[in-house]
Amino acid sequence: MADDVENESEETPTTLAVQGPAKYFDIRFYNIIVLGVAFMLVFTAFQTASMAEESVLQSAQVNSSFTGDGYTSLAIIYSMFSLSNWAAPSILSLIGPKLCMIVGAVMYFLFILQFLKPMTWALYTGSVLVGFGAAILWTGQGNFLTINSDTETVGRNSGIFWALLQCSLLFGNLYSYLTLRGNFDIPVSERTKLFLGLSGACGLGILTLVLLRKRRERDSNSLIGLNASKVKSDTPLEALKRSFHLLKTREMLFLSLTFAYTGLELTFFSGVYGTCVGHTQHFGNDAKGLLGISGMFIGAGEIIAGTMFGLFGSRTNKYGRDPIVLVGYVLHMAAFYLIFINLPSNSPLQSTMGSTYIEANVYVAILCSFLLGFGDASFNTQLYSLLGFMFPEDSAPAFALYKFVQSVAAAIGFAYSLQLLLHWQLLILVVTGTLGAYAFCVIEWSCNRAAKEGYIQI
Repeated sequence: MADDVENESEETPTTLAVQGPAKYFDIRFYNIIVLGVAFMLVFTAFQTASMAEESVLQSAQVNSSFTGDGYTSLAIIYSMFSLSNWAAPSILSLIGPKLCMIVGAVMYFLFILQFLKPMTWALYTGSVLVGFGAAILWTGQGNFLTINSDTETVGRNSGIFWALLQCSLLFGNLYSYLTLRGNFDIPVSERTKLFLGLSGACGLGILTLVLLRKRRERDSNSLIGLNASKVKSDTPLEALKRSFHLLKTREMLFLSLTFAYTGLELTFFSGVYGTCVGHTQHFGNDAKGLLGISGMFIGAGEIIAGTMFGLFGSRTNKYGRDPIVLVGYVLHMAAFYLIFINLPSNSPLQSTMGSTYIEANVYVAILCSFLLGFGDASFNTQLYSLLGFMFPEDSAPAFALYKFVQSVAAAIGFAYSLQLLLHWQLLILVVTGTLGAYAFCVIEWSCNRAAKEGYIQI
């Protein structure tokens, strides 16, 4: 051990400059992979639960005193999430990103457990806890990803993380489909089987987060060095002040429109769309099982898009992120139109045989799931890449603001999902999606101009 230290001290600056990035790249890449796998396991549980929550809880109300509502639970989650994001950078400055993510994941675990025996008070208490946990989990994740990235790898790492994360939609929803298929109402035995499996997955994700390794301090180039040193010196009050200061910048004000759209479309594909498919009685007794199939194809779209953008991350930085966002925008608009003509307008609210503009078609519904997932990944991977690139010293408040605006929009989305028919919800998504895509492009073009003029080096 002593010899190792002595040899290390004899290395010249030139040697470190040549060997450093290659020597420690594996640690950083290892962290990205472990981070993605851990989030895949945690969100295998949570995303599957959120997609099936409304249908599961409606079945739990049959012959029971339970009165909890899935949409209300999700609205509480995202309301608490939005508020907690203001505290998340301060908590991060105290305990660091790894412990933030572990504590946040434990909150998700407690939320999943309460579905084993639904009680109204436990549902809403768990919703508050997971909202707080989500804020520190995602702020820690954004900071940890930035610490383990540089200007060349931030796009690639964002895509790889996103692809691994969204594998959760495949595994969780396959399990959901096999468990719930053929059940118009979900019996206690099947609900127990479903949530025991999801709880196990979440617990394994928590253990995986423990395996994350600390990045070496001297591996400090590009995005990493500035961020790593500054986060440690921040007091909780300074971290909060930086969040308020960042919110007032032109870049954040524009990007807030994009953040808000990702929150609304998150609401739609994670809670509303699966419910619409499950409520459409034109699909027969397999409608509930289609919750899982729909989620799997959302996941397939997310994974394919994330993998593509991960593999071509360096080209994304070279040619700009706006073409990918515009592809996502076009695919989302196509999906919204197909959903509009394929599903009954009252399907978000109740089981229905309501009329549709075309004969309700399972394959069209599944195609829309894929388009929703691919488009979501198009927006989110590029937001991760852009924020990590533009705000390396302020990654914690930048990602906290991203999640704050996104979660406020998601809470609003779940709130109006209780009242609005499908076509009104789709109209809101079309308008906000158009504004969000435009705002992203404005900032990306501004960033590219600054790079060409020498203010930023890509």
